[in-house]
Order: sequence, then C-alpha cells, then structure tokens
Amino acid sequence: MSATLPEAAARRVLMLQAFETTGADSALWTLEDRAWATRLARETGATAAAPAQALDQRARHAMERLGPREAAVPKRLGLRMWHTAWVPLVLGLAFLAGIAVDAVGGTQRINLLAPPVWVVIVWNLAVYLGLLLPRPEVPRGLRALLARRLAGGTGGSAPLRAYGAAWGQASLPLAAARAAVLLHVAAAALALGLVAGLYVRGLVLDYRAGWESTFLDASAVRTGLATLLSPATAATGIAVPDVAGIEALRVAPGVPATGSAADWIHLYAAMLGLFVIVPRLALALMAASRAAWRARHVPLPLQEPYFQRLLRELQNATAQVQVLPHGAAPSPQATLALREWLAAACGDGLQLRLAAPTPYGQEEAAAAAEPGTTLRVLLVDLGSTPEDDTQGRLLATLKTQREAPAAALLVLADEAAFRRRFAQLPERLAERRKAWQAFATQHGAGFIGVDLEHVDGAQAEAQLQAALQVAPQVVHPAAQVR
Repeated sequence: MSATLPEAAARRVLMLQAFETTGADSALWTLEDRAWATRLARETGATAAAPAQALDQRARHAMERLGPREAAVPKRLGLRMWHTAWVPLVLGLAFLAGIAVDAVGGTQRINLLAPPVWVVIVWNLAVYLGLLLPRPEVPRGLRALLARRLAGGTGGSAPLRAYGAAWGQASLPLAAARAAVLLHVAAAALALGLVAGLYVRGLVLDYRAGWESTFLDASAVRTGLATLLSPATAATGIAVPDVAGIEALRVAPGVPATGSAADWIHLYAAMLGLFVIVPRLALALMAASRAAWRARHVPLPLQEPYFQRLLRELQNATAQVQVLPHGAAPSPQATLALREWLAAACGDGLQLRLAAPTPYGQEEAAAAAEPGTTLRVLLVDLGSTPEDDTQGRLLATLKTQREAPAAALLVLADEAAFRRRFAQLPERLAERRKAWQAFATQHGAGFIGVDLEHVDGAQAEAQLQAALQVAPQVVHPAAQVR
C-alpha cells in the first residue's frame, strides 16, 4: 500500500495531525469533530482506499470545518514553498554576476599559469566529488532549524507550530532537491557569464597572453598546459603551442606580454563548458526530475501510533496489544490502569493480551505474539536496573520472534513504587528514566514511564507516539490495518 501523498495532500494530513495531537478536544477541533471526520471519510469510500489516500480523504473533510474556524490554517496550507520563476531569476542573476566578474584579473593580460577560470573549474570538480561521497546525516539541531524555515516560521498556536515542525521534517528531501536545482542552475549560469565576459571583453579590448615562473621552464609549462587543456583541445581542435611557442610567450618584470590571447580564450571557454556548464545543467535536470517526483510522493510516517489508530478506525479494526511482564505479574489494579492507558493511546476496542510473566533467567522462553499484533509492550518496574543479560536478552528474543514482525516494540516502566520510595528525591526519578530510555533506545525499542497508580490518559496517544519515534520501527503499513 502507498505511504506517500502529493505535496498539498500531505500538508493537509499533517495539519490535521497537529490539531488532533497538540490541540486535542479544543474549541477549534473537538473529539466530536474528530469522530465526524472519520465517519464521513468512511462513508465516502476511505475504507477501500490505500492508507495514505484514506487519510487524505479524511483530512479534506476536516478542513471544511477547521479552515473557517482558524483563518491561519488555509493561509499556512496555501503558503507556496516553491516558485518555478525562481529558476530563471537565479539563472539571470548568476549570469550577470559572471559577466561582471573581471575574469582576467583586471588587466589586459592573461596569465596562462593562473587564470581565474581554474578556480571555478576546481571548485566544481570538488563539488562533483562531494556528490559521489556518502552524505553525512544532517545534525538534529540543523535539521530542526531547516524544518522550521521550510514550514514558514514558528509563529501561531501550538498546533500550527507542531504542523510546521512536522511538515518541515517531511519535506526536507523535497526542499533539498529544489535547492539543488537552484544551485546547479546558478553554477552553470555563473560559468556561462564568465565565458560571455571573456568574449565581450575580447571584442573591445586587445588581450595578450603570457606566463612567468621562477622554477618552471618552457618545456614544463608546455607539458602542464597541454595536459590540463587536452579536453578543450580535443573539443575545439586548437592545440597548445610547442615549446618554442610557449617560450615566446614568456614575460619578465616590466616586459609586456605580446602573444594573442584569442586561442587561449577559446580553450578556457571550452574547459568551462565541458567541466562546469554542461555537467551542471545535466545535474540541474536530474535534480528537477527528482524534485518533481518527490513533490508527488511526500512520505507519511504511517508507523506512528496516531496514524495507526486512524487507519484502524477507518477500517473498523482494533488495536491488538500484547503485554509481557518481566519478573512478576502486575497487580489487578495495575492491570486495569494499564488497560486504561493503552486504550487512551491506541483507541477504543483495544484487544489486550496479558502474557504470563517471564521469569529472570528464562528470557529466551518469552511468550510469542499472535498474528496481527500491532504493539508489544515489555512491562518492567522502574525500580529495577536495566541489564543486557536480562531485559536486553528478552528484548532480543522479542525482536527475533516471527509471529508479529510488524509489531512496534515498547518498554513501559511502572513508576508507582519508585515514586513512593523517592518522593522527596525527584532527581532520582529523572536519572532512572534516563537510564531506561538509553537502554531501550540501544535495543531498538521505545520507552515510556507511567505511574500505574495515577494514570492520565489525556496525553497517552501523544506520549506513545513520541516514545516510538525515538526508536522507529520498520513497519509494513498493510500489516497494521488488516
């Protein structure tokens, strides 16, 4: 099933997600509105649509109510993130900049050993090499900054800010492809402007070519120039002069250059064309094609609990959750509280299966999940210390079981006893949470701490989503909604 949407549709879906997770049951978007949008989408055929398209149908209906209530919503959704007019604008500005640059150093003499065009060529070759190397991951802080910029700022209500962050993250690959188009076009246009500047100045000025060096003789200079300019020679048929010709172009302090620069301008222009203009235009076309494809295929994180819950509601399905206690079974009161929290996080109609406790030392014998399980929860006591040879071995066992390969994995720590014991030392709670969080992340699972004596289900869905995002699961969407 498809997990991508066109750009406008993806923005609608993420906007509605922001209001339903950040502004849940507010005056702008109530729980009744949420149920209405789901029911209407189901009645208009969302059940038969692919997951991403079903979510878009629901979001379209939701915008009919949400848009008139919050004027900033249609304004933010209508914000243009890309204009095709930017391409000719950048092309024109870069071309003029290339013409304006004094490519021959501000005099009527071209130094054959150090023409500025080599700087442009070497820089572009370095860029091509960089494109072939593995790209490092963008640091999280920079990624967040770029996301905010791409989303159109951070102003507005909490849902609008949440939408901005979500859309910025989802559209980063698209924005990168569009930025690549502009950068490649600008580089090609700048080089084209340099070429035009060379010829324009050559028409109205008498340029001369020469060289001087303390360490190189004519033979070495001729060999170097012939090698470096061989692609241009092959393309234009203009050969580098022999050793005698190169010697004739040698100048000394106070002695002006006398050789004509016409052939050298042709050669350097050809080098710019071969190594800058043509490759950059080809890369710009590739980036434009990639950007067009990404604009039609913006990915949605369907593995998130929010989307999984919506898809189940649209399909009239229910969440199937398996809880595996480690060490000891939870009390009846804790079991009821756990069911309450999971129902708030996963939706009504929850199918909860509580497995028998896994004793210490028998982690490899953990209970298997039934087919169709959407979430597996390892229930531990926050007071216990996370260890690789116990809980770590249990998590490894759960990950290798094949009965529910699409199920997300969550470590849920009951904080009740720990809170009572260290009520006067809140820093101990923070430290233990941090230890379990790092442990769960290390083993590819999400983590959340819940006080099963005082359950608050208001933010359960958002908490579960945030926990599973720390350690994203590889989930096949179709397996989650059948």
